[in-house]
Amino acid sequence: MYDEYRLQMLGISKSFGGVKAVQNMDFNLYPGEIHALIGENGAGKSTLLRVLSGAHRADEGRIWIDGEEVTIKNSIHSQELGVSVIYQEYSLCPGMTVAENIFIKKINTGSKSKRWISWKGLYQNARELLDRLGFPQIDERATVVSLSIAMQQVVEICKALSQNPKILVLDEPTALLTTAEVEKLFELMFQLRDEGVSIVYVSHRLEEIFRVSSRITVMKDGQYVGTVNTAEIDKDGLVAMMVGRDMTNYYPVRHSEIGDVVFEVKNITSGRQVQHVSFNVRKGEVIVLNGLVGSGRTETAHAIIGMRKMDEGQIFVNGQEINIKNPRDAYKAGIGYLSEDRKNHALFLALPIRYNLTASAVSKFAGKSGFVRRKEEAAYVDDLVSRLQIHLHSIEDKASTLSGGNQQKVAIGKILATDSPILIFDEPTRGVDVGAKSEIYNIINSLAEGGCACVLICSEMEEAMGMADRIVVMHEGHVTGELAKEDFSEINLIHLSMEV
Repeated sequence: MYDEYRLQMLGISKSFGGVKAVQNMDFNLYPGEIHALIGENGAGKSTLLRVLSGAHRADEGRIWIDGEEVTIKNSIHSQELGVSVIYQEYSLCPGMTVAENIFIKKINTGSKSKRWISWKGLYQNARELLDRLGFPQIDERATVVSLSIAMQQVVEICKALSQNPKILVLDEPTALLTTAEVEKLFELMFQLRDEGVSIVYVSHRLEEIFRVSSRITVMKDGQYVGTVNTAEIDKDGLVAMMVGRDMTNYYPVRHSEIGDVVFEVKNITSGRQVQHVSFNVRKGEVIVLNGLVGSGRTETAHAIIGMRKMDEGQIFVNGQEINIKNPRDAYKAGIGYLSEDRKNHALFLALPIRYNLTASAVSKFAGKSGFVRRKEEAAYVDDLVSRLQIHLHSIEDKASTLSGGNQQKVAIGKILATDSPILIFDEPTRGVDVGAKSEIYNIINSLAEGGCACVLICSEMEEAMGMADRIVVMHEGHVTGELAKEDFSEINLIHLSMEV
């Protein structure tokens, strides 16, 4: 009955406490196909994939692989069955080499004896795999900690491929890759597909889904919505399946009164990554720093707020030059910053949501004795949760229990608590679904309408053009140009971001 499928999952259900994460979910996968699995954050995609990977045991349901019914006991058993899953959160050992990470589960690869490690064979096999993937610039002998986030993603993919999987699951694999790196990944995916590998592709980037997949399965609220052939649906139809509502006004119309310049940087230089960068922002305005990964946008933000040393340059707030040596100085100057890395730099995942939302401004609720006025704090948090439309069970739950989109909104709430009039958002919609993206856009829009000067760092050209009043484009640490609204176009952005 199930011989035609590489993978068949029927009636899968999984609950955590009283919360039903997945309910009666169906999913199937043909040999040699790329099948997209999509849905808003919290839709249940990750839970379903963790059942497949053996990280969770389903409460109900049945699974077949290559026509044989299986009970997946754990992650090792899943890998033995030919399943490799690459999650958004990397599982690499930073202090070990690239080669050691790739073959960590069979470290004696290339050795005639299982008792000894053939380092020559290990590095040679890693080199061949990296070359096959199209990344000859990665040194197989380098430690993972020395690599950029994008290159660490490549190592994670190599690690999965070293196991020769029949089923490969990619969860947001392109979030940190440049355009050229994405193209190489797609080439590899198509090659694997043609070799018979079945790929489950999870992404919030709809343009990628339409490009790589042959079928799309949509989940919502832990349940199966439907499966469609990619060629038979358009973007609007797919979004409607995901969110259950019209997304015509995806990017909000801004009604700000743009005032005087309140924030300006002149000739900022910080190492090779930031070279003589200058721009300004007006009250009620949103400017976007756009460019490819590695263009120096995030490094510029880090130099501004004191996270990295500024070799030269000036920063002005309301026309007055300020000296920022560390993030505390930036906070005192009225500059708030949202990191692109919410896991490590924006949130305290193991602590309550309440704590995360007030950690940056706890003095607001501290009495003369130094103790926090809990009722006042809780009232403020409840109001912030309502304003930001954060979906949660309790403000006392750990931040780690939230979906990616809701975690991002908590991170935004954390900097809003500082009441900073100048706000820098670094990739605020990375890794969140279309519904959460729309809500985040509305938050940024309302902040601008309230008089904040906003700097938005983003890689996606559509997002840049949809949100910006002006776009400042960077390439290899330099500002290559600035575009006014009437000049917004993908061609202009590409020319400036690549200096072609």
